[in-house]
Amino acid sequence: MAKNKTAYVCQNCGYSSSKWMGKCPGCGEWNSMTEEFIVEDKHPAGAIVSSADRGNAVKLSDIDSKQFTARISTGIPEVDRVLGGGYVPSSLVLLGGDPGIGKSTLVLQICGKLPAGKRVLYVSGEESAPQIRMRAQRLGINNPDLLLLSENSMTVILACIEREKPDFLIIDSIQTVYSDDMSSSPGSVGQVREVTGLLLKLAKAAGITTMIIGHVTKEGNLAGPRVLEHMVDTVLYFEGERNLPFRVLRGVKNRFGSTNEIGLFEMTGEGLSPVENPADAMLTHRDSNISGAAVVCGMEGTRPLLTEIQALASKSPYNLPKRTVNGTDMSRVGMLLAVAEKMLHLPLWEWDVYINVAGGIRLTEPACDLGMLAAVYSAVKDVPLERGAVYCGEVGLTGEVRAVSRMDMRIMEAVRTGFTAIYLPAANYNKLTDKQKREFGSVELRPVANVKELF
Repeated sequence: MAKNKTAYVCQNCGYSSSKWMGKCPGCGEWNSMTEEFIVEDKHPAGAIVSSADRGNAVKLSDIDSKQFTARISTGIPEVDRVLGGGYVPSSLVLLGGDPGIGKSTLVLQICGKLPAGKRVLYVSGEESAPQIRMRAQRLGINNPDLLLLSENSMTVILACIEREKPDFLIIDSIQTVYSDDMSSSPGSVGQVREVTGLLLKLAKAAGITTMIIGHVTKEGNLAGPRVLEHMVDTVLYFEGERNLPFRVLRGVKNRFGSTNEIGLFEMTGEGLSPVENPADAMLTHRDSNISGAAVVCGMEGTRPLLTEIQALASKSPYNLPKRTVNGTDMSRVGMLLAVAEKMLHLPLWEWDVYINVAGGIRLTEPACDLGMLAAVYSAVKDVPLERGAVYCGEVGLTGEVRAVSRMDMRIMEAVRTGFTAIYLPAANYNKLTDKQKREFGSVELRPVANVKELF
């Protein structure tokens, strides 16, 4: 018999206490403790095996792992890239992102491109079935195996799953679904944990591949308890500026693949369109007569990504000049500006500096340091940089240009895109073989050991 009791649970981190407290001891948040009705059951909802198999150990050699090697394609190459080749059967995938970024659109497009014969149940707690039908018509989706259910109660959802027996399950969103065994409101820490536990048990025991959509907080983290990300197999973030056309699908956890890959999409009137050649889409508005713009080549997993970094410098009317950064790390920019003052003798204490990564892409790789420094130098001196050049290298505090990984892939991307020169660390240049240098014949390799040599 289940035993019921109440507890005060922090809605930010999940800390539980028998008494109310103004400040949560777990995360330090004020006024985040709310009273919830807790159900204690000797059979946890997060169990992933049926009662018949519970307690039966098997030998490692007797386990059939073929189900984890035969992945299921989503029909969208950019999503398959991030997942590591497609869905793993019986896996639980969590997709998070800002409101209005296109999460529901992306998931609905995946539902329309899944292999024929796979039954899909799309459960929405935010929209009615006619609303989803209208969006599907706009996206050109007409999958006869796609079932729609507008429901919030987990009891009704489980009954529908038992009746329809789908191969794929979509929950949009996890914060709107509630368990009837708990009296707390949907979206609370207890409800999110309980519902996710039930979905985890369902995915592993019934073999249903499940994707759940989650909201994010104002800090950009997934709403709900942190244990939510530990329970699922894969965590994906859908990022980008709503006013810009590009969206980035990034994996931050993947039990069955790499977390370094990204998928790039462009928001159009017909939905999200995969961008197979990012450089062709992001470098279309470059002007050779404008100063303060440099092209860098970053790596996102196994994909080289050519992006333009823009810098603007103007005389500051204040004693303390402004530093505004968009698309990269503020502390990294501060370090590079200090290097520019010390090594290149730029009077940046008199200038307001603005840094922007074009296209809404976020760059955090140190290999973009050299290009960022070149853009700042160009902006201050008001001298355009060479149009056909790519800058790649990490800059140290003493001005040295340090080697970066996968230099050959970066050079090949510059060659493919039509650039004529690439500034690279001298250490990387010395490691290239004569055969590689001949293969890169269409692009001039310019080794740089120190930032003073660049200018």
